[in-house]
Amino acid sequence: RNTTNPYTDVEAWVDFVAADGAAIRRPMFWDGDQTFRVRFTSDRSFGTWHWKASDRDGDPGLNGLSGAIEAVAAPVDSETAFSRHGLLKMSHGKRNVVFQDGTPFFMVADTPWALPWRATVEAVTEYAADRQSKGFNAALLMSVQPDQDARGPRSRTEVGGFDVGFEDLPEGHLNELRPEYFHYLDRLFEILYLRGIAPVLQPVFQGYGWKGLRTLGGKAVPEEYARYCRYLVARYGARPAMWLVSADGQGAYRSTIACGEEIERWDAYQQPTGFHYSPSEWPHSQQSADWLDFQWTQTGHNGEHLQGKVRPMAEVLPVKAIANGEPTYEGIRDAANGAGWWQGEEAWLNLTSGGTMGIVYGAGGLWQWKIARDEKGWPDWADSPGVSWREATALPGSRFAGLIGKALAGYDITDMTRLPEIGPQAVGKLGSLYIVYLPRGGDVAIGGLNTELPYLWFDPRSGDFADNGRVNASSPILTAPTSEPWVLLVGKRDTCRGSSTAAVSC
Repeated sequence: RNTTNPYTDVEAWVDFVAADGAAIRRPMFWDGDQTFRVRFTSDRSFGTWHWKASDRDGDPGLNGLSGAIEAVAAPVDSETAFSRHGLLKMSHGKRNVVFQDGTPFFMVADTPWALPWRATVEAVTEYAADRQSKGFNAALLMSVQPDQDARGPRSRTEVGGFDVGFEDLPEGHLNELRPEYFHYLDRLFEILYLRGIAPVLQPVFQGYGWKGLRTLGGKAVPEEYARYCRYLVARYGARPAMWLVSADGQGAYRSTIACGEEIERWDAYQQPTGFHYSPSEWPHSQQSADWLDFQWTQTGHNGEHLQGKVRPMAEVLPVKAIANGEPTYEGIRDAANGAGWWQGEEAWLNLTSGGTMGIVYGAGGLWQWKIARDEKGWPDWADSPGVSWREATALPGSRFAGLIGKALAGYDITDMTRLPEIGPQAVGKLGSLYIVYLPRGGDVAIGGLNTELPYLWFDPRSGDFADNGRVNASSPILTAPTSEPWVLLVGKRDTCRGSSTAAVSC
């Protein structure tokens, strides 16, 4: 039917029912004119699904339609971990993300926040190839430009320009959605998917935003913010994704709580949903909410290792997956800030302090997706002079951060916890898995052993495995090969399992 605004006026969905009675409800989304679409992924590799469409107001063009589809393996030009293992979900113990089939997913995330409204297809093709080659499997993204007072040409190639997701965002609302914007975003996300990179979607930013010009997210109308969250679930929730409902904020905004509850209502696949806090906030808002799966602290951009912010989070109940969602961006403010190996050390310190959900890397110039090296518009603390997104992609710290996925590939990391009895920088599962970071080498006493386990020493700077052997209760002390940084990995490693960044078979 004709309506004033199909995006706000229509609520429709499709129920899919398998032969065994399993049911998946997927919301429809408006895609321009009088077109609504539904996107669905089968949670099994074969079988018939019967579907029936419904509309809140009984629209005859949407309501009561039905049919059947057959589930088959998706054709892929090159396999990724997603094509082999499926969508994402929380582990049984809630400390980690796993694939639909239970394979561990250790998040190795990048922060190209502004990619959705600034990047071109050609640029994302180049960017995604680089990140896949370095081991990244997730990207933190602001789904739309969030600053109400940002102004510039509606362009992805002009300095100062950006594309627009909502026409009325500058006025403080989220009602006038532009389908054309999301058509282009579909193309960018497809490139990420094919490179094994899952979008971590932030609806409308709450904190600093793009240029610090009055972000809407923290004061958005709850009903409007929740509706947009449902739209994102409808449009992108049938592919691998995570939902970052609040970012760089306090967590407990009315709009973000409404968003979390709406995602819980509509995301039948139950992909991970969580918060990312500002540096000054204690990261435990909504800790008891059933819909909230992860909590991310933030340590600011002053080049400090502050893993002490991560450690206590691992002890808070009920359990939520945790990580440092925003360490110092490499090269932000000046080229030496958080540069090079600093990023590798930061990643290992956060993981072995209890941030077992994964690690997050950032680069100055990349987070705001600077189109030109001399592009202006940011204060000195937030800028990286002489660095565009392309130069930022090549900064050396990204390689060190990405190597963490290589080190953990094949280990059963699901629901590992801190092991303070082993050392200040140790996580694992007492008796079966130990991951220990030694900034200056030295000895490690492996306790809790009741069987012999293999061990490997991993050089976190070169990415090479070094000495190996076996350890048991009668000789539990292991010594690093040198007095430089080393990671000790003790436990059984399934080299056929692969990792969350690559598809491996035997």
